[in-house]
Amino acid sequence: MTEPVNCTEIDDKAAEAQAEEQLKRIRRGTAEIISEADLKAKLVRSIKENKPLRIKLGLDPTAPHIHLGFAVVLRKLRQFQDFGHHVVLLIGDFTARVGDPTGRSQTRKVLSVEEIKANASTYKEQLSAILDPEKTEVRFNSEWLEAMNFNDVIKLCSRYTVARILERDDFSKRFNSNTPIGVHEFLYPLMQGWDSVCLHADIEMGGTDQKFNNLVGRELQREVGQEPQTVVLMPILEGLDGVKKMSKSLGNYVGITEAPTEMFNKLMQLPDDKIRRYFELCTDVDLELVDKTMAEQNPRDSKRWLAREIIALYHSKEEGEKADSEWLRVVSQGEVPADMPEIKIEEDSINVVELLVKAGVAPSKREARRFVTQGAVVLNGTAVSDPTVSVEISDGHTLKVGKKWRKLVK
Repeated sequence: MTEPVNCTEIDDKAAEAQAEEQLKRIRRGTAEIISEADLKAKLVRSIKENKPLRIKLGLDPTAPHIHLGFAVVLRKLRQFQDFGHHVVLLIGDFTARVGDPTGRSQTRKVLSVEEIKANASTYKEQLSAILDPEKTEVRFNSEWLEAMNFNDVIKLCSRYTVARILERDDFSKRFNSNTPIGVHEFLYPLMQGWDSVCLHADIEMGGTDQKFNNLVGRELQREVGQEPQTVVLMPILEGLDGVKKMSKSLGNYVGITEAPTEMFNKLMQLPDDKIRRYFELCTDVDLELVDKTMAEQNPRDSKRWLAREIIALYHSKEEGEKADSEWLRVVSQGEVPADMPEIKIEEDSINVVELLVKAGVAPSKREARRFVTQGAVVLNGTAVSDPTVSVEISDGHTLKVGKKWRKLVK
């Protein structure tokens, strides 16, 4: 591992070597660095001056459930922490009142202050599973944005042009299709960029979908005389379907706080062509070893290895091995899992579609109906194929949907 920023003087050659070693690890899994030359220069200066870089990640508190897709950028932040740099998590409690228009075909619903506070509180707890709390600064952009008066807003808007804003793909598509765009949505990238100015960010992290917003930060910093931040963009991780972005709403996610057996079972559903990508973005395993091993074994065993490695990161190595053994026992012998998530059902009788949604094995009623009609649902050993029926609930009954198991408790 690269030595972190230290308190001793260091010559140019040694600083260059340390910076290059840090950069080598930072490159892994990154989609784009704007620019790599700037980043290396900042790393060298940081090492020579013994001054940690300020690494910013902006979070709108709208999805308080951390899954492997979101963990991709958090794990990269942890690398920076291991090098001795300073991470600043910027909770967009003010910008969330506007809503990020990225990837949107219509205006977002504005969150209430109460919703924002509730979501933000869950982030603090979950982030500690990846980041070092002692090396993490949490800020809220209401600190400076709420204090701005209308004259400040006009001055901020004067630093950027409408033409530049309309270069953004989602805005231009909506404009050309005559889809309404709220004026407040134009303010979002300016507010996010102003966050970088107020935090004096040296580096801003984000997904590739945040490239436009991050680059606005560079421009605004340059406008006020600050050194422009380097932008480090991480790829968007595909979900378990292998196609769409990992998302809880799509049901194609693996949560980092889920039980080891649940994580293992989900990861075994991953398409074979995504195994290496998950190794690269979700683990620390050497990629040369991954390539060599995957060439010598079947995809199922590669997925088992992947699942063990991921579970070891968020639980323990022992839990990963245990989940692997349990999966083999259930799959090869067709037995009921010894350990499965328990779902409390208060009703004595409930429609099977509603049961699947409540049990968390289907993301929506539409998907639940599809599972039932396709014959994927088994309740206490009996197949259920009619989505209109109500099923009797008894304490200890088991529910199986595909490879997902649940124990029903009253």
